[in-house]
Amino acid sequence: MGRKRVKVTQESSSGRNTNFHDNYTGEDMTRNQFVKKIEGGNYANYHIRKINGVKTPVSNPDPNKDNNLD
Repeated sequence: MGRKRVKVTQESSSGRNTNFHDNYTGEDMTRNQFVKKIEGGNYANYHIRKINGVKTPVSNPDPNKDNNLD
């Protein structure tokens, strides 16, 4: 089993993921930074969903648990 590409490092009190860490590059990102990188095509296994009006990064649905955000 491989190392997960992106890990959630902080959540809000409501449970929304707010900060992320790219385990491959070592980069820490806010939700907005991660959203922009996904929209820019830098993270092929992730996409954006609008949840309660907020752009939210989510992993693409597939049987691979290694790319799930947790």
